[in-house]
Amino acid sequence: MEYIPVIILVLSFISLLLIGVPVAWSIAMSSLLTMMASFPVLPALTTVSQRIGTGLDSFALLAIPFFILSGQLMNKGGIAHRLIAFAKTLVGALPGGLALINVISAMLMGAIAGSAMASASAMGSILGPEMEKEGYSKEFGAAVNITSSTIGLVIPPSNVLIVYSLASGGVSIAALFLAGYIPGILTGLFLMIVASFWAKKKKYKVGKRSSIKEVVKTFIAAFPSLMLLVVVIGGIVTGIFTATEASAIAVLYTLVLAFWYKEIFIKNLPQIFLDSCGTTAIVMLLIGASMSMSWIMSYENIPQDISNLLLGVSDNPIIVLLIINLLLLFVGIFMDMTPAVLIFTPIFLPIITKLGMDPVQFGIVMVLNLCIGLCTPPVGSVLFVGVGIANTTIEKVVKPLLPLFVSMIIALFLITYFPELSLWLPRLFGL
Repeated sequence: MEYIPVIILVLSFISLLLIGVPVAWSIAMSSLLTMMASFPVLPALTTVSQRIGTGLDSFALLAIPFFILSGQLMNKGGIAHRLIAFAKTLVGALPGGLALINVISAMLMGAIAGSAMASASAMGSILGPEMEKEGYSKEFGAAVNITSSTIGLVIPPSNVLIVYSLASGGVSIAALFLAGYIPGILTGLFLMIVASFWAKKKKYKVGKRSSIKEVVKTFIAAFPSLMLLVVVIGGIVTGIFTATEASAIAVLYTLVLAFWYKEIFIKNLPQIFLDSCGTTAIVMLLIGASMSMSWIMSYENIPQDISNLLLGVSDNPIIVLLIINLLLLFVGIFMDMTPAVLIFTPIFLPIITKLGMDPVQFGIVMVLNLCIGLCTPPVGSVLFVGVGIANTTIEKVVKPLLPLFVSMIIALFLITYFPELSLWLPRLFGL
């Protein structure tokens, strides 16, 4: 193993992050510096530029801007209020009812909007004040909102799973989408159990039981929004359209729905398009830069060397998967989700393939790992959004956050060591 390029890559990347350089530029510049250790300046610049360009030259990536746009439309189209009202009739009378409503609504909102931060913003703004009014501490409300908002990234349609499909060399997006349902719901249930116990311990208020009529009424109001998941996933699984085509259909569906709800008007569209373009630009720059770093690591044989190193430690799948999980949890603390998936998938995929683990299952394990990272400082974007909306501090949120955090890790290890939790649905549909 040639150590100098690896040292340059790691040290330059960490140094750039520490001085406040944005993640995408840190990745691109550290890749360039590493290339310059092996090539003259001009070929190094040309190669990195080409890798960034060719990394974005993928039809599958077209789904990302469409899903981002549909998420923006749904986020501003009144869907959050309808999902919360429906969730309230289902679990509002249970111990910690408002916390359970937050979990269910955030899971649905995250899945439909495809953004953990959009979910955290919507749920925190709407449910946060209501939870405080009912006697819940704002720190507990923030902790529930932060953890539950990330689960929507596992439940399809998920942009991160599309990115994993690209990084893994073409794992079926349809299979990944179906594989995310049971792990996502399981993690949500774990959060609900912990939130319920915490609320019971703190003697928080319990809401009134809803009548069948109220459940039906709120379900009918939320039904068109919930149907988006059926249309998108159903169309992909049955082969009516591809994931990329499904993303365009999602935009058309959400646009019609937003106008029907009368929450969005023609005059609002330019700002929504601009916001979507801004988010898309950030994501695409991260993807392009990350693809250049992945190519350099491949050129320097870093994935193979790490694979040999890990398999040299142990050939026991349980031990190796435990090490990989711990490494990904550590990575998630310091790195945003998209570049982490693109950089570390080529490193760990050969290892888990040798161990006999299905790449579809590993995609869910990796994404859930990095979802946990979104809840942790110093780069936990959802943590900062949740804390900011609740108008509290990270130090105060840590205590109620820890048991929820532990429940997510327990769910992660169950999903890692019980493959059928991820693979049962894809196999059922022949994927």
